[in-house]
Amino acid sequence: MPLPLRHHRAAFSLALAAVVAPTSGGAQRPGAARPTQPNIEFELMTWPEVKQALAAGKTTALFYTGGTEQRGPQNVNGGHNLMGREIAKAIALGLGNALAMPVLPYTPNNASAALPGTIGLTPEILGMVLERLSEQAIATGFKHVVLMGDHGGGQPNVYADVARKLTEKYAAQGITVHYCDAVYATANDDFGTYLETIGLPAGGHGSISDTSIMLYLGGADWVRLDELPKAEGDPILPRGARPDPSVPRKANGISGDARKASADLGKRAFDQKVAYAIAQIRGMIPR
Repeated sequence: MPLPLRHHRAAFSLALAAVVAPTSGGAQRPGAARPTQPNIEFELMTWPEVKQALAAGKTTALFYTGGTEQRGPQNVNGGHNLMGREIAKAIALGLGNALAMPVLPYTPNNASAALPGTIGLTPEILGMVLERLSEQAIATGFKHVVLMGDHGGGQPNVYADVARKLTEKYAAQGITVHYCDAVYATANDDFGTYLETIGLPAGGHGSISDTSIMLYLGGADWVRLDELPKAEGDPILPRGARPDPSVPRKANGISGDARKASADLGKRAFDQKVAYAIAQIRGMIPR
């Protein structure tokens, strides 16, 4: 059974010490020296390396979904995918018995000509894709599959439904599929609470949290620094409230205010996501 929420938070400081976070600056350049960290990215391994990793006990496959969507004028459209890859790698390194599978770059969303940065799936298509990918990982030799996401579309219903369906199908073989929600919902909520304690707005889409993580991981490659000082969007309204018609809407893709985003805040948010995920996954799949 998944750990109760209080256990995710209590395990945060312990799990964080085990996390090997990537350096900021984005992806490794072609031709650069290979990193000294273990290679835990399925797409950067050869099949003999995957087979050796499975034999060595790396039998948990981590599927992280990203998403291609506008993120305000300051953030690149592939932010979900870029962050997701680094988060999944850090989780795999921290767990020690997992491989990070390629990030799925499309999740439930709808394209818009007004803010042309979004390409999305429907929840139904996502469910079919996640089911297929999970079963392919099982056929490859993985004993456990973990589904996670960087985008809210489809969570928790699609992910949880696929995990439940496939666990029922394969449990007799000692194979399980799990949905890890702590990396998204729990970590985001707690980071928003932290921001409020230091006098900053929690924000929503394209706001301070993900902008900070993108600054930490990718710097100017992922965030347009000249846009950051003016990266203020429409205010987040209480549930059920309607916008004041007398106040002009910015309609720039930001929900909240990203102007105070920083790499330091991004490191905290990134580390928290990784630590929460590690704690939850260890509770679901004991070593």
